[in-house]
Amino acid sequence: MLAGELETKPGSRISTASLAAAVGVSEAALYRHFASKAQMFEALIEFAEQTIFGVFNQIMNEQAEAETRCHHMATALLRFAERNPGITRVLLGDILVGEQQRLRARVSQFFARVETQFKQVMRESNLHQSAELDATQVAAIARLLLTVVVGRLDQFVRDDFAASPAQDWELQWTLVCRGIFATPTTDAV
Repeated sequence: MLAGELETKPGSRISTASLAAAVGVSEAALYRHFASKAQMFEALIEFAEQTIFGVFNQIMNEQAEAETRCHHMATALLRFAERNPGITRVLLGDILVGEQQRLRARVSQFFARVETQFKQVMRESNLHQSAELDATQVAAIARLLLTVVVGRLDQFVRDDFAASPAQDWELQWTLVCRGIFATPTTDAV
């Protein structure tokens, strides 16, 4: 219900009264399930965490190559956003302006975990490749991947969900991969 309201009313603050009306219950009934609007947002963040990191674990177990793992993880984030536009607004924090700092910290933690997962992939790739990446390179690659994905999500939200965040993704992924997974040259960082 909250995710639907967030999707259909971009740019608007969501009140518990409007949520209750959208669901067809009283505000009191809504508060019987959630003590506050913050708890509703927290439930959406928790859903995103469980879904995304469950998929990430599956990718890590099923895929061996770093490039494939990173591609599947980034694509999973974009597809999640495509299916859950309202939750994407929460994850990007625009709807959390004026809400509890704890919620904004939780969203920051979500993206920090995504970045850590990309770092893990790159560190593990060092074990299987002859070209070793140092810690600075691993961190830079993870940050770049996160920045690209978050940029796609931000564009999706800014455009009021007009175009899929995965639109042209395969071409963009190819371009990103050329810089990340290509054989390093002597001129490289």
